[in-house]
Amino acid sequence: MNWEVIIPLLVFLVIIFFIGIWSSRKGAKVEEGGFLKDYFLGGRELGGFVLAMTMVATYGSASSFLGGPGTAYTMGFGWVLLAMSQVVTGYFVLMILGKKFAIMARRYDALTLVDFLKARYKSAPVVILSAAAIIIFLFSAMAAQWIGGARLVESLTGMSYHTALFIFAVSVLVYVTIGGFRAVAVTDAVQGAVMVVGTLVLLIGVIIAGGGVSNIIGDLINENPNLVTPFGSDGGLSKAYVSSFWILVGVGVVGLPQIAVRSMSYKNSRSMHRALIIGTVVTGVIMLNMHLIGVFARPILPGIDVGDKVIPLISMEVLPAWLAGIVLAAPMAAIMSTVDSLLILVSSTVVKDVYLNYIKPDASIKAIKRASFGVTAVLGVIVYILALDPPDLLIFLNLFAFGGLEAAFIWPIVLGLYWKYANKYGAIASMIAGIGSYIAIHFYNEANGNLFGVHTVTLPVVLSLVAFIVFSLLMKQEAYDYDRIGKGEIA
Repeated sequence: MNWEVIIPLLVFLVIIFFIGIWSSRKGAKVEEGGFLKDYFLGGRELGGFVLAMTMVATYGSASSFLGGPGTAYTMGFGWVLLAMSQVVTGYFVLMILGKKFAIMARRYDALTLVDFLKARYKSAPVVILSAAAIIIFLFSAMAAQWIGGARLVESLTGMSYHTALFIFAVSVLVYVTIGGFRAVAVTDAVQGAVMVVGTLVLLIGVIIAGGGVSNIIGDLINENPNLVTPFGSDGGLSKAYVSSFWILVGVGVVGLPQIAVRSMSYKNSRSMHRALIIGTVVTGVIMLNMHLIGVFARPILPGIDVGDKVIPLISMEVLPAWLAGIVLAAPMAAIMSTVDSLLILVSSTVVKDVYLNYIKPDASIKAIKRASFGVTAVLGVIVYILALDPPDLLIFLNLFAFGGLEAAFIWPIVLGLYWKYANKYGAIASMIAGIGSYIAIHFYNEANGNLFGVHTVTLPVVLSLVAFIVFSLLMKQEAYDYDRIGKGEIA
């Protein structure tokens, strides 16, 4: 084992663990009735910096730090261009959801996205469909993070994949189960800062090792001129596919429950506005740096067979061992911060939206705490089992989950906020059409190539919009009166 690399990572994990312990003690001080709000939403106390960093860190996952650069290593600059569409994610989410979503969530006393949908549409089928979509698709997303963490530990230590997976899973489960959302948000702020610094240091190291940018680009052109075009190493990134990808990782991110729920958790308007600026800048820096590193690594370390190992291998190649250990805390931070957020989201769905709504509405605070801790731990174990047989490139597992969630939620959230004729019939039809068409088109594309040359999520998002509008108008109810929830402002 390369202890010079491993020790800085171990120190990082210890720090994160103690943040989780501190957060749990702070959460323990809240009054009993506030346990759910604190465990699943951090008491709605997030400031601008923490809000920005928790959004960036939640979105910037194993696919951004391992899978994305690994794919850029294979595809070239075309994937870098594709990845940069993610810069606008935090901006779109906070601008589109913004104050209105936070105000309505407070008025409804909603702690989860499903809480909001339940109060807005007053429909059990909407709740059940929402919970099912979150659980099904987020298991794929969480499995991708578990795999990414294990790949990282495997590359650094030489351990077997399964041993590395076990170590990573235990590390994350301990602090998430103990600390809840508050631990997730605070550690995300620390991890976000580590990501920015780590990506910058590694990019500089790679450029120096490659003899400068012009020399690296020359090597890429000599190997394959397509590597420096927008269309990928094999020319497979068509204009239609690249354009449609903006739906998946750009505007469509509004429909991701793990991102949307953060728009419920900030303290005031000033926090939201600060988060808009900080989040956009930080996302841009991280995405550009990481994907450039993936492309630039190709001439320096040719022939890497598993793309997800590019970042750890290039880090140990171009940096001193001790510095590589510090820098590799960045992808570890990205993975842990995403997986903890997903764990909390799925846990809240099971406990708050299913258990308390339909199984035991009169559960005591003690029973709720026990269920919350237990469900979070059990979910982690299930995902661990799912991650035992990993794919070669985890980014596509992650993007599959993204697309499914967006097809299910984007219109029930956005139209529920802004269209007074949105009703439960439209929401149900939209979710069924979105999820059903997404799964069907996904399997068609797997067998036959992309339908119409666009990304899988494109048609389901359009079909779910049509279904929402048509069924809302066909089964027209009384126009929704937004004044009923008040016109209050968040100071």
